[in-house]
Amino acid sequence: MKVRQNDEEYNKYVEAVTPKHNTFINCLNAFWVGGLICVTGQGIMAIFMNEFGYSKDDAASFTSIILVLISVILTSFNLYKKIAKFAGAGALVPITGFANSVAAPTIEYKKEGEVFGKGVKIFTIAGPVILFGIVTSWCAGLIYYILSFAELI
Repeated sequence: MKVRQNDEEYNKYVEAVTPKHNTFINCLNAFWVGGLICVTGQGIMAIFMNEFGYSKDDAASFTSIILVLISVILTSFNLYKKIAKFAGAGALVPITGFANSVAAPTIEYKKEGEVFGKGVKIFTIAGPVILFGIVTSWCAGLIYYILSFAELI
């Protein structure tokens, strides 16, 4: 009988400390923060195209660089973590989230040294993505080379 009472007390405790989530509000926050990041990117791109006369491809490259820079700066001041906690996937899915995932471990492990701290931890999350991207592009290039050599394309 005493075990049953402990289970009930534990369940009450778990229910009391478990955060309550409102799915609709979480989705709404992810939507508008992710949208704000995208609108900011479009604004930067429009400035490069209209004010500086860059081509669409060049403006897109500079836009990506600036968004990554903003993300890394916000990460270094520990602000991006707060934005991501508030917006969830809205802040983590765009390129800014990827930049945050690369910069955060680097900042966190800087006291371990340049090689075993920053150098190792910088690729904790980004490493598999970069590796997969390089291997996939190499395979696609090889297939393209073989098909063009065989005059099939």
